[in-house]
Formats: sequence, C-alpha cells, structure tokens
Amino acid sequence: MSLKGIELQIAIPKTFEAGKMADQAQQQALAQQAHANEALKKEIERKQKIVNTSEGTDEISEDEDAGGEYLTGIYKKKKKKQDQQEKQAQHPFKGNFVDFSG
Repeated sequence: MSLKGIELQIAIPKTFEAGKMADQAQQQALAQQAHANEALKKEIERKQKIVNTSEGTDEISEDEDAGGEYLTGIYKKKKKKQDQQEKQAQHPFKGNFVDFSG
C-alpha cells in the first residue's frame, strides 16, 4: 500500500501528534506514581513519629499514682464512694434471676 503526496501531508503530522500524546500520557503516569510514592513515604514517617498507645500503662492503679499515704487514702475513699454509687444504681431484680423453664 503506497501513500500519495497529499495523504502524507496529513498522515505525518498526525503521527507526531499521536507520539506527543503518548509521551504526555506516559509522563503523567510517572508523575502520578512519584506523587503516590511521596505520599506513602510521608504517611510512613508520620506513623513512625506517632506514640503508640500501650495497654500496660492503663493498668496502673490510682494508689501507685498517688505517691503518698494521705493521697492514697483520698483515692480509696473516692473509689469506695464510686463503688457505692454503682451498687445503688443497679436495678433491684433485673439480672438476678434467670428463668430456664422456657
């Protein structure tokens, strides 16, 4: 299949345009990939700098935190008062009897 002169005037510029468009698409894909890579690196650095919560520190009792006998006594009184309030808040018969006859 041979091309005539007039057909070449249209075909050659279109080939260059197609090549430029393919190159731009490739460059855009590379730029997006680089941007995603940078975002991932920043996220990893941010996660490394965050202090991880540990469950062991939650288990420290108030008595250990107080630091003295006087403060320990105050905490014990507060805890005892809270326990009494929780007992008073319980329903008088809800949850005390389970009917298995059903």
